Amino acid sequence: MAKKKKTVFKILTVSVIYLAAAALAVYLITNYFNRPRFVRYPAFGIPVPVNYSIHGIDVSRHQAAIDWEDVSNMQDKNIRIGFTFIKATEGLNDVDAAYRRNWFKAKEAGIPRGAYHFFISSKSGKAQAENFIETVTLEKGDMPPVLDIERTNGASVTDIQQRAKDWLVMVEKKYKVKPVIYTNVDFYENFLAGKFDDYPLWVAHYLVQDKPRIKRNWLFWQYNETGHVNGIDAFVDFNAFSGDSAAFKRILIQ
Repeated sequence: MAKKKKTVFKILTVSVIYLAAAALAVYLITNYFNRPRFVRYPAFGIPVPVNYSIHGIDVSRHQAAIDWEDVSNMQDKNIRIGFTFIKATEGLNDVDAAYRRNWFKAKEAGIPRGAYHFFISSKSGKAQAENFIETVTLEKGDMPPVLDIERTNGASVTDIQQRAKDWLVMVEKKYKVKPVIYTNVDFYENFLAGKFDDYPLWVAHYLVQDKPRIKRNWLFWQYNETGHVNGIDAFVDFNAFSGDSAAFKRILIQ
């Protein structure tokens, strides 16, 4: 009987060791493939509009694991990365796979950060706002929340406007700050103009040199989608802020 107990104990011990080794192997492999890649570029690799002093990027899981210290330290002539918008949520339930890591690492690197929601126009604006609110905690020094709306998803103009308004109202009530709308020039003019002109605008318009071709004021301008930044092994969207450093500080959550 004693010999049998010894054998059972030995089997259990070996099993525990094998399980621990397997768990360690999984942990090491996962960390290896999710590690930030060491990427360095001689410059941002795109034309940068020189009339603006504050430039930033926007990122999501598509940029994979980012080395935020490298992002913070990169300088091309007199331009550095002065802010980042980070994808947080999409639709009713999705949370971007890289959101939490990007959110905390950007703050650690000292880069002002903002969170955005990718809007599905055919779905409830209120339910999508709940997804964003449950995911994102904004702190002092963060940028306002952003509604990224650029597709109709088959919805009518009336439904798009109502659902977008529902999202904006709920999010403003939660965070006590007016959200920013992100979209491109055509989408704004065809679906939002006249109804959302009192919201700050982050507008995408490429292949223009000095400013986006839109009839209203804008806060941020996404001017290129093929930039290079140290610490990011993928193309990156580049953006300009419309004002100076004092104006930028005023838009941050107090």
